[in-house]
Amino acid sequence: MRLVYNVRVRAILYQVLAVAAVVLAGLYLFGNMSAKLAEQNIATGFGYLGREAGFTISQAFIEYKPSDTYAMALLVGILNTVWVSAIGCVLATVIGTVVGIARMSSNPLLSWLMLAYVEALRNVPLLLYLFLWYALIVAILPNVRDALQPLPYVYLSNGGLTVPALRWSPAHTGVLLALLAGIAAAVLVVRRARARRVATGREGTAWPLALAALLVPPVVAGLLLQPEMAVNWPEKGRFRLSGGLHLTPEFTALLVGLSLSASAGVAEIVRSGIQSVGKGQWEASRALGLRDNGAMRLVVLPQALRVIIPPMTNTYLSLFKNSSLAIAIGYPDLVMVSNTTMNQTGQAIEAIALFMLVYLGLSLTISFGMNRYNARVALKER
Repeated sequence: MRLVYNVRVRAILYQVLAVAAVVLAGLYLFGNMSAKLAEQNIATGFGYLGREAGFTISQAFIEYKPSDTYAMALLVGILNTVWVSAIGCVLATVIGTVVGIARMSSNPLLSWLMLAYVEALRNVPLLLYLFLWYALIVAILPNVRDALQPLPYVYLSNGGLTVPALRWSPAHTGVLLALLAGIAAAVLVVRRARARRVATGREGTAWPLALAALLVPPVVAGLLLQPEMAVNWPEKGRFRLSGGLHLTPEFTALLVGLSLSASAGVAEIVRSGIQSVGKGQWEASRALGLRDNGAMRLVVLPQALRVIIPPMTNTYLSLFKNSSLAIAIGYPDLVMVSNTTMNQTGQAIEAIALFMLVYLGLSLTISFGMNRYNARVALKER
């Protein structure tokens, strides 16, 4: 009886009972669902992933054919989602940082223009902007025959954007993996040098070793694998464009919509982060002879990161999840591919469970990375 009145034991017991109740409820629902599906002769399980998909995907960043399996189609949808979302995060960060700094400009015209930019993008639903950008690309840009050429070998039309592309091969993949390994080795060298400097108080020269760790793996891989550095140049014919990397209007509209919409939120985050740094930091920077640009880059922004990083995590998570709106303009992301799979196989529960798990995994990965970085820049008490 003494254990019953122990607060710690009761807390553990309540948690065990709660978890058991949730598990039992889940098992009951799963069993009930399986029985109902069996009564209606609806197949269950993930065996359908090995069957032939039989449908085309308009934008694929890896080789895909309709004769491939549903699993390959799902992988194409995942890569399409990750690709457009990752580029959108980079563009939103760059644009939002510039706009956020410009919002605090002493020039009233520039400040008001940036304010109008932020308010226009923050207060209109993203779905409407996706429709707008897609309509502008399809209706205003010329057809492929009269495609605009803003840069050499770069063509823009209502059929999308076509740019030069490297002829990718397994040898290029090997060199890329070697480069990533070199980056990891260089980071490890820099961290060890920093830890040694903190422990001993002696300043060492780490950059030659870090540079060697960065360059040696990709150079060796390049010499061994000898990838062919051939560029696939776009060519404009009478009725179509051939060669190069073709980005569809759907991809372009989705990328523009996600990037600009998220950049408005990033701008406000950056502005509030910078304004959280005391004016004394600016004055101290000027007293040391730093100009405003140098003070912003070397003194203010590093301190503002402690305020900026936590809400930026939420912005990146929202951007990845908002990419699911791509189905509204026909971009073949994870949701659209899963929807096609559901229509063809009739196994909606499995398809929905799969793309929910994918979004959950992506969100947890982003949160983990951003939390690790936030822990590094956070102010540590001594």
